[in-house]
Amino acid sequence: MAVVVVTQDNFETEVLSSDKPVLVDFWASWCGPCKMLSPVVDQIAEENDAVKVCKINVDEQQELAINYKVMSIPTLIVFKDGVEADRSVGVKPKEEILAML
Repeated sequence: MAVVVVTQDNFETEVLSSDKPVLVDFWASWCGPCKMLSPVVDQIAEENDAVKVCKINVDEQQELAINYKVMSIPTLIVFKDGVEADRSVGVKPKEEILAML
């Protein structure tokens, strides 16, 4: 499944109303660690149909970053049934991210 780019406009539909667990990657284009993590997140999206993977650019979607208290990036948040189920900050190995799901 392809990565879904999420904005304020589609956040509720894509994340909160999803019938699957959702992995949300809060990132920015200038963030070195975000660039390191991005291929791992993309790979998880391609390999797992049971999970929806979304990316939120914190520079373009500051309100979402503020709402979810994202202070450092990359931040990964797992949503299940519309609520936050898990969170990690910084670059993590693929196995740790999969364990969150």
